[in-house]
Amino acid sequence: RNVIIDCDPGIDDSLAIMLALSLEELHVEGITIVCGNSPVEMGAGNARKVLKQMNRLDVPIYLGAEKPLKREYVSALDTHGADGLGESWLPEVPETRQELDAVEFLSRTIRARAEEKTGCSVIALGPMTNLAHLIQTDPEAFSMIEEIVSMGGSFKSHGNCSPVAEYNYWADPDGAALVYETAASQRKKIVMVGLDVTRKIVLTPNLLEYMKRLNPETGQFVQAITKFYFDFHWQWEHIVGCVINDPLAVAYFIDPSICEGFESFVQIETEGISLGQSVVDSMNFYRKEPNAKVLTQVDTYRFFEMMLSRVLEVEPESLDILENVL
Repeated sequence: RNVIIDCDPGIDDSLAIMLALSLEELHVEGITIVCGNSPVEMGAGNARKVLKQMNRLDVPIYLGAEKPLKREYVSALDTHGADGLGESWLPEVPETRQELDAVEFLSRTIRARAEEKTGCSVIALGPMTNLAHLIQTDPEAFSMIEEIVSMGGSFKSHGNCSPVAEYNYWADPDGAALVYETAASQRKKIVMVGLDVTRKIVLTPNLLEYMKRLNPETGQFVQAITKFYFDFHWQWEHIVGCVINDPLAVAYFIDPSICEGFESFVQIETEGISLGQSVVDSMNFYRKEPNAKVLTQVDTYRFFEMMLSRVLEVEPESLDILENVL
């Protein structure tokens, strides 16, 4: 399936890119960068570092929005480190500047694949500013997106940057609100891969050591970019390990049976104390057609079986002690 990865690398974005590039089921058309975890230029640099690690520098990177639609930009470098990649300080990779910006690339590619009848989907791993700009400039192209899977929001789990809000939607609530509103008007359904399920995807010290045993080179790369993340999660959430949100969105995209959820109308709060909250009308108070599929359950074992076998390039049958490690 053709897919564009819209992201803000970011530690977990980088792990998600690694997974996506390891999947034969996906053809990654390109990576579009949005301000979020890290500023755009830094995020693009981090994406290049991941592409080099994966020997996939052929995948083009396009720069997108440098600030949210309306609110002031607030990065998450406190979570991801001063370099946005866990303070791993990996060598910079020379860039190949693309003529198109992210929104132009989204518009042209989505239209071209729709015309070819092969389709193109978007896995959105950061704030939804680039998609919001696509709606503002080419709403018809937005309507042609085959599927949108968004890592963002929360249904019943607590927030990670306020009591109720998940970072991606909090960072640009107006962008997220526009995307969900437009999905409703176009009768599309966004898959909301929120904190309810991603908080169950924890990379523990045992799992990391297991990865290093299975594939030392890749395991050491993962260790280098996640050490800061481990320390952050212990300090703020008393988790031994780190929550790796974004790879789950990629895993769901190729195997929806890995998660369960329900369809609902969702809107994003843009003001006040609940800024960025994803308000899920699970009881159908509004009597509106669903514009989202809200994920609530995940098979953690099957996720890590996919993640480790694909990224580490080992047969699933060789993961004989994975259940014990989990």
